[in-house]
Parts: sequence; C-alpha cells; structure tokens
Amino acid sequence: MTLPSSADSPRPSAFSATSSATPTAAPDPQHRFDDAERAAVYRAIALRRDMRHFTPSAPLPDEQLERLLQAAHAAPSVGLMQPWRFMRLSTTAWRERLMPIVEAERRRTAQALGERGAEFLRLKVEGLRDCAELLAIVLAPDDGTVFGRLSLPREMAWCSAACAVQNLWLAARAEHLGLGWVSMFDPAALRQALALPEGAEPLGLLCLGPVPDFYEQPMLEATGWRQARPLREMLMEPPAP
Repeated sequence: MTLPSSADSPRPSAFSATSSATPTAAPDPQHRFDDAERAAVYRAIALRRDMRHFTPSAPLPDEQLERLLQAAHAAPSVGLMQPWRFMRLSTTAWRERLMPIVEAERRRTAQALGERGAEFLRLKVEGLRDCAELLAIVLAPDDGTVFGRLSLPREMAWCSAACAVQNLWLAARAEHLGLGWVSMFDPAALRQALALPEGAEPLGLLCLGPVPDFYEQPMLEATGWRQARPLREMLMEPPAP
C-alpha cells in the first residue's frame, strides 16, 4: 500500500485535519464539525499520552468525573453489550492495598526481562499514590450477547472495553488531565482484592488527574526503552483474490 511521503514520519506532532475532498452534500449542521473542532479532535489524539507522573491533588469534582465517565460510556461496543464497569478506588486505604499487587508484578516483569531488568526497574510505571483518582476498569461477566460475537465472544468484549478507556483518555486530555493505564498486576490477586463476581475480569487500574507536564513524546520513547514504528510498517498488502 502506497502512502504520501508524510506517512514516513514515525511520530507526527499533530495529525492533519484538512482535506481537499469536496462533499457531495452538506451534512446536517447539527452534526457537522467546523475546521477548529475537527482540528481539536485530531490534536487530542496526537497529544494523548500514557501518563505516569501526577501532581498530588484533591479528588476531581464530582461533576467533572461524571463528565469523563459519560465520555467513556459513550464508547462503541459490539452488539451494544457495554461490557465496561468502572470502580472508584481513590481512597488512601485502597491505594495502599493495591500497591503490593502492582509492585509484585513489576518485580516479576523485571525478572522476565533478564539483562534489561535493572533498566526496567528504573522506569516509573505507575502513579497510584499520586493521582487524583484511581479507577479500575473491569470486564463484566458475559451477558449472552451474540450479535457480532459468535466467533470471537471474549475478544470483542475486550475490544469494546478498550474503546471505553480510549474515550476516557481523550476526554481527560481535552480537560488537561493525564491518564495512565496500569496493567502490571496478577489478575487473580486483583480480582480477589476487588471481590469481583464470577466471570468478571480486571483489565487495568487507571490513574487519572492533574500532571506537572505532559510528555513531549511517549515516555518509553523518551527514555530510550522502545521506539514507535512508522505507519508505513503497519500497512499490509492483501493476497491475490
């Protein structure tokens, strides 16, 4: 697949929100994005970061947290199953209870990385103690939805829940708040700590709140841990039909 040369940039600072295409019919003004609104959407996508450094602060105002969660709840879901569940764990007691679970997995990850283990341990991988809000994203038990899920039932539930987190991530960025998705935990240990019902699965701990600064580039790039690959490497040519 051939793209314009601009696709060779491995990490654009912002996405282009302009187009030379002329629509065949004017869209409903109520649902049309003007140029500034469209550019803002692309800017939020380009500047979103997985944050690990937070400014200790009071919990978010209830109306702001509800607004963010409503954005998450507006995510698409296969068969309208809406498998996401959010649990607020922002108290000091919850943070202290969850830290050993995350730390144990961090140590296990370092051991699995072999010679890069010590380097990994120097990275900051979570902000559980400092973030204004700590949420768990939980996959609900299967509700029996078949539409769109017959061949990949659990995978489509995971994808739907991930869409909710992405919505939350972008809404948080638009509100000048950082969000970090912490995936370092033993699922069984976290499931037990949260007393989840049979069939429910924890998918992540979400650190949310004000940050001192947003990273200019993804933290793993900035620290030299890994470099993002350009879009051209992600495009596949189909086989002959």
